[in-house]
Amino acid sequence: MNNFNLDSIIRPNVKAMKAYSSARDEFQEINDDFIFLDANENPFNNGLNRYPDPLQRNVKSILSKLKNVAAEQILLGNGSDEVLDLIFRAFCEPNQDNVIAISPSYGMYHVLANLNAVEYRKSLLSEADFQPKIEDVFSKVDDHTKMIFLCSPNNPTGEIIKKESILKIVNRFNGLVIIDEAYIDFATEPSWIGEIKNYPNVIVTQTLSKAVGLAGIRLGILYASQEIVDVLNKIKPPYNINQLTQLKAIEILNNYRKVIETTNTILQQKQALENALTEISFVEKIYPSDANFILIKVDNANKRYNQLVEKGIVIRNRNNDDLCKNCLRITVGTEVENQKLIQTFKTI
Repeated sequence: MNNFNLDSIIRPNVKAMKAYSSARDEFQEINDDFIFLDANENPFNNGLNRYPDPLQRNVKSILSKLKNVAAEQILLGNGSDEVLDLIFRAFCEPNQDNVIAISPSYGMYHVLANLNAVEYRKSLLSEADFQPKIEDVFSKVDDHTKMIFLCSPNNPTGEIIKKESILKIVNRFNGLVIIDEAYIDFATEPSWIGEIKNYPNVIVTQTLSKAVGLAGIRLGILYASQEIVDVLNKIKPPYNINQLTQLKAIEILNNYRKVIETTNTILQQKQALENALTEISFVEKIYPSDANFILIKVDNANKRYNQLVEKGIVIRNRNNDDLCKNCLRITVGTEVENQKLIQTFKTI
């Protein structure tokens, strides 16, 4: 078991600072009869003339019930990228600390490390099964390693990271382990949210951009211990989630049955697409996927990518990613879109 101590990894300036208190922070329960003359807002009601709830209580209340976790253990961000950036800002000392991420993986980890002047160290996945090589991960850990990033299911490889591998890392590492579950709704394995109570160094991030279908509103979610969330709440912008985003999230999350239905449809279409891809002559390998996309290896990724673009079909060329030579990543579309893709593949 590790010797994780949250207090020891918080940046000293963050630990010392006092959170900014906005006008709406002072009123946890707002009465419709109140007259608000405190925030220099326009007094004429158009539905959006008031600042939004800075703690997004109504959204968190719904998520709390859906995910069976306390609302105090939830942090919302303007997309998962803001949530990840806040983690860097709270715990990583610029020009001193480092983080480790599996590779290939989501590119924003590296971007945010650079932005925050934090050294970024890569640990290549096993080429055989796209799983972490535990000893390689820990060969890169030193006294200044604050975080390890694990994207599961991983982007772009598609496979979920085995629980036993994550446990080995969580139990051995004294820093934070960030498990990025952007695609977890498409996987058969359960989320790590239920394990937060047992592992105080685990942070789970999710999003409404994939299965929920709300990429356009930019809403990312972090689940962690209340102590971690309290630290991040100190440094987040006061009104980072606008009112329109909150209202749309509430509308869709209150009809979660529809989300489950569309997720099941996507999974059915993924199976049909995988079957169809086996008949394409230049597709050399179809990698197992626990997400809403499929990674395939082809004879010439650059050539096939350009041919598809010429036909008006856009996928992702992952040819330059580690371990992804001549690989293309295909998002599962509608039945019509998938059929058009296969028909085009057969003509190029």
